[in-house]
Amino acid sequence: MEGSILVVDDIPDMLTFLERFMKEELHVDVSIADNGEKAMEMIAKESFSIVLADIRMPRMNGVELLKRIKEMDHSTLVIMMTAYGSIEDAVESLKLGAYDYITKPFDEERLLHTLKKAFEHYSVIKRSIELEKRVKEKETIEDFVGKSIPIRKLVETIKVLAKTDLTVLITGETGTGKDLAARMIHALSNRAIRPFVPVNCPTIPENILESELFGYKKGAFTGATQDKKGLFGTANGGTLLLDEIGDLSTMLQAKLLRVLEEKEIKPLGDTRTYRIDVRVIASTNQNLKEKIASFQFREDLYHRLNVVSITTPSLKEIPEDIPLIANHFLSLYCSDLNTPQKKFSEDTLKMLISRRWSGNVRELQNEIRRAVIFSKGGIITHQDFQYDFKNLPCPEDVIDSLSKLTYKEARRGLLERFNVKYIAELLNEHSGNVSLAARKAGLERQSLQHLMRKYGINPEEFRKSANKI
Repeated sequence: MEGSILVVDDIPDMLTFLERFMKEELHVDVSIADNGEKAMEMIAKESFSIVLADIRMPRMNGVELLKRIKEMDHSTLVIMMTAYGSIEDAVESLKLGAYDYITKPFDEERLLHTLKKAFEHYSVIKRSIELEKRVKEKETIEDFVGKSIPIRKLVETIKVLAKTDLTVLITGETGTGKDLAARMIHALSNRAIRPFVPVNCPTIPENILESELFGYKKGAFTGATQDKKGLFGTANGGTLLLDEIGDLSTMLQAKLLRVLEEKEIKPLGDTRTYRIDVRVIASTNQNLKEKIASFQFREDLYHRLNVVSITTPSLKEIPEDIPLIANHFLSLYCSDLNTPQKKFSEDTLKMLISRRWSGNVRELQNEIRRAVIFSKGGIITHQDFQYDFKNLPCPEDVIDSLSKLTYKEARRGLLERFNVKYIAELLNEHSGNVSLAARKAGLERQSLQHLMRKYGINPEEFRKSANKI
């Protein structure tokens, strides 16, 4: 029989008996732990098919161990051992996700039957997970649209890196798919069934980013009314993406370095540290070596993150892929907006290839979405891309054009128009100065930049118009 089992019990004689019994009867790999903490350390380092755990143990009891195992890996089956006097605890454990329970003293035939059924069930789960993973792999690879040499090389590199657990630094201009590359690494890895947790560093205020990353204990600060698991804890067993790592403060850089070196986190207000098993991927559109030279980024952290680096190509490096990418988004948005399928004219495709896309794929994506919304016929021409941001219609001017959409689609369209027009007017008023525009809007600069990236708004367009006056 294939598989492995971890036995957790605080009674040495029980561990010895169960280890010998299962090796002789099931011929599987058997590991033992005499307490819950030790079991969790072993589970963090190695996957087990089944965990057989006693309910009544000091410090961490079997129910708490069950909860933590299920947080880490839903595919592991947990069987609880209990005395007759604690059947209620065993029944409660079933509600929390335990596969089954057995009572002490053991009926060896009953124990053997339960374990065999559990291994059979586990093999079905693993086959299902593998099938789901293969389907997800195909879908993930197809998300990278393009047949150019740089795209093919990037995909092949990602496939290789996905088989490892190395820390990866993804560099590239704004809008080149760094987030997509990180998701692809995770989806093709052995961690694919565990969480992928993206963290956009610039959009979280610095004063709360530490507690978001590492969590906190009740009473750690005003408003901390209960314990909170941080994003590192949420990603345990999976992958954490630190997007735009170059914007991380030097204080948090030091704490992140310690986490990467020691594989431990310390929540705010806690006196203990906790082992974690998280693959870290970082991304940035900034030149980190320049930031190191100006003492804005730690060199030791850079080398910790830059174990392996990949660069996502800009559109100017892959012009031959622009028609494929454009048609992909055109089909997607026509479907999303419940609009009859449209086409690009030949002149439009030539224009898209020749145009300079400072925001790369994200800018192209947003421009196509607006073109689908504003174009009148079935053919999208280059005129549909010539937006005058200052004279875009207001939401009240376009209600009629949205009345055929569902409520959700109409609301999304109106929200996009509002954001685009509002931000454009702000930038126009302040000649493209993002800091002044953010101050006027009552937003953090990083929040305004996030909205600009989302809607493909380039402040250079407003600086140019100011320079012409």
